[in-house]
Amino acid sequence: MSAQHSTVSEVMTRDVVTVSPDTPFKEITSVLTTHGISAVPVADTRGAPMGLVSEADLLRKQAEQPDKYGEQETAPAWPNERAKARAENAAGLMTTPVVTAHADWPVAQAARTMDRHRVRRLLVVDETDRIIGIVSRSDLLRVFLRPDEEIREEIRDDVLEGMLRLGGTEVQVQVHDGVVTLRGEVENRSTAQIAERLAKGVDGVVNVRPMIDYTVDDRAT
Repeated sequence: MSAQHSTVSEVMTRDVVTVSPDTPFKEITSVLTTHGISAVPVADTRGAPMGLVSEADLLRKQAEQPDKYGEQETAPAWPNERAKARAENAAGLMTTPVVTAHADWPVAQAARTMDRHRVRRLLVVDETDRIIGIVSRSDLLRVFLRPDEEIREEIRDDVLEGMLRLGGTEVQVQVHDGVVTLRGEVENRSTAQIAERLAKGVDGVVNVRPMIDYTVDDRAT
């Protein structure tokens, strides 16, 4: 038995609203408001992603509007921001390129991709590059709502007993607010280190406190 990890397909939003490149500014604003979303993908006729229009993209136009005296106190600093402030449709407003994910990715892989690209959401595409979902930061954080007892059972049953063949008398597991404490004694230092590493990989684990003694330091050089 192996430890199970949540995948993007389990946490993503499947009913994705999209717009086309020629969707007007006001219609995009209406889409965001009506559906209570902060960004909308721009898709081509096949349903493949072309870009993403967010509230921030739309607000650039508002930021460039003159005040009541007809003056512009602030203006977008970069040429592409000025272009977005003048844009009338999704093609001019959208941010590209789009960062994508696949439904079978582990949640951790999606989180690493978001962090690496510094984005708030990923478009989920199928094998033909068509949009099938969208996953946000808040979606990925759902794994940390997992109950402590469920985490404890998975580490005990799947990791310690299933993978490492360790009984409950050798290593005990405690979980509080997602923090795992491993206590006990095993023969080899490598086994203690593997137990810690595998426990860290279980969905919902915030941190692991290893308190496992060992008899033989088989990692000594």
